[in-house]
Amino acid sequence: MLVDSHCHLEYDGLIDDQAGVLDRAREAGVGAFLNISTKRAEWCRVVGTARATNDVYASVGIHPHHADQHLDLERDELFEATCDPKVIGIGETGLDYYYEHSDRAAQQRMFRLHIDVARETQLPVIIHTRDAEDDTIAILSEEMEKGAFPALIHCFTASAEFGKRVLELGLSISISGIVTFKNARDLQEVAKTIPRDRLLVETDSPFLAPVPHRGKSCEPGYVRDTAAFIADLRGEKLDELAGYTTRNFFSLFSKAAA
Repeated sequence: MLVDSHCHLEYDGLIDDQAGVLDRAREAGVGAFLNISTKRAEWCRVVGTARATNDVYASVGIHPHHADQHLDLERDELFEATCDPKVIGIGETGLDYYYEHSDRAAQQRMFRLHIDVARETQLPVIIHTRDAEDDTIAILSEEMEKGAFPALIHCFTASAEFGKRVLELGLSISISGIVTFKNARDLQEVAKTIPRDRLLVETDSPFLAPVPHRGKSCEPGYVRDTAAFIADLRGEKLDELAGYTTRNFFSLFSKAAA
């Protein structure tokens, strides 16, 4: 069994055939899905899909792109949203200095708010970071000193040094289909070295379809192609990698296993 630890089932490319998308993924051996939200307006739909589908779980959070649009979000509102039985993670949140769709200070405030709720609930923070390694590490380090919280770097594309630092802080790392791209040599080297108990796999669908599906809308079932590629990189069998990445998912997102 495999788990797609990060997908957007409500987005164009998946929502129009959501039942078919999930059925095809199950046929490919995917047994659980984490449906990710990126803004408050999505929370009801994302959680609703999880409530209606036994093997789908939900997250609630604000993507850094949308931080400027959520300046009124209060900690208690996010905390309340995490109380739903099918909400097992917080995010995605973090910092994106590549596009800078939101002010950096607003992104940082929102990131810290999510971490604060994660510290209380012990639900993992799902972190997006792009061109913001130094500030991401600084915030994670400062917040960890206030009290530990579980967290995951999703769709990892950062430097090897950043990977080392987040692992030292106790975080897990999720790899997407980007690892299969020809120009992803550095990421491939990082993927070989991530400890077995810290590695997860994802699609980030409908984005980032792995080889051999590039150019198509990505689907959760394609996590099998990514997992097979990573297993080959690491000199492992697919079943072996599927087994421990699935265990890692349910260990990190422990509310799903309750």
